[in-house]
Amino acid sequence: MDGLAGRTYLVTGAASGIGLGTAERLVAAGSRVVLVDRDADRLERVATRLAAIDGARVLAAPTDVRDEDAVGAAVDAALAEFGALHGAVTSAGIFDPADLVDVEAVSLDVFDDVLAVNLRGTLLVLRAVLPHLGGGGAVVTVASTAGLRGHGYGPAYTASKGAVIALTRLIAVQYGPRGIRANCVCPGATAGEGMGATFTDPAAAAKVSAHLPLRRVGTGDDLGATVAALLSDETRYMTGQVVAVDGGATVT
Repeated sequence: MDGLAGRTYLVTGAASGIGLGTAERLVAAGSRVVLVDRDADRLERVATRLAAIDGARVLAAPTDVRDEDAVGAAVDAALAEFGALHGAVTSAGIFDPADLVDVEAVSLDVFDDVLAVNLRGTLLVLRAVLPHLGGGGAVVTVASTAGLRGHGYGPAYTASKGAVIALTRLIAVQYGPRGIRANCVCPGATAGEGMGATFTDPAAAAKVSAHLPLRRVGTGDDLGATVAALLSDETRYMTGQVVAVDGGATVT
C-alpha cells in the first residue's frame, strides 16, 4: 500500500488479537512499528518474532494505557528510536464478563475499569501522539459493533465503544485542517487471544457465524488489513468514518 513504508506507527494492544494483526500488516508493508501492550512478556516475544523479519524495525514499549505518564514515556521512546511518528492505532481494550448485566445491575467498579482502558486509554494515547503528527498523519481507533448496535453486550463495554466512535469523529473535525486523518474500525466477532478467545472454539465460532452473511468469524489479520489500509495513502481522502469489519453482522 502506498505511504506505509518508512513511516512509524504506534500500535496499542499489539501483543495479541487485532493489535498484533495490525502490527504484522504494517511490518510487512515496511513500516516501523512501536508495539505497546501491558503484557510485557508476550510483547517481547512478539517483538522478537517481528524483528527477525528481513528489514523490520520494531520497538517494544510495555505500557498500561491507563497510565498517563507511561503513555507519554512510550511516545518519547518512539521518537527517540525512530525520530518521528506518523500515526497510531488504539486497539488496546478489555471486556469484563461481569459487565454482562442490565444497566440497573452494572457495578460502577466494573464500569469504571472498562472505560479506563477502552476510552481513557484511547484518549491518553491519541492526546500524546497527535501533537507529533504532521500533514499526512493518520490515526485509527478500534471500537466495536457494540458501539453501533447497542446489542446487549454490557453497559460498560457498549458505552466505552460508542464514546470511542464519537471521539474519533471529533478528532477528524479538529485535526483535519492540519492534514491529519482519523477513522474508526468496529470489529464484529473476531477470533484471537483475550476478548476473542471465545471465538477460537470451533463450536462457539460456528454458532456465531451461522448468522453472518460471510458465515465465518473474523481474524486479527482481517482487521489488521483494514487498519493498514486506513493508515495508508490509498485512503488519503477518507476521514471521520466508522467502518464495520464484521462479516456483515450489522446489515442483518
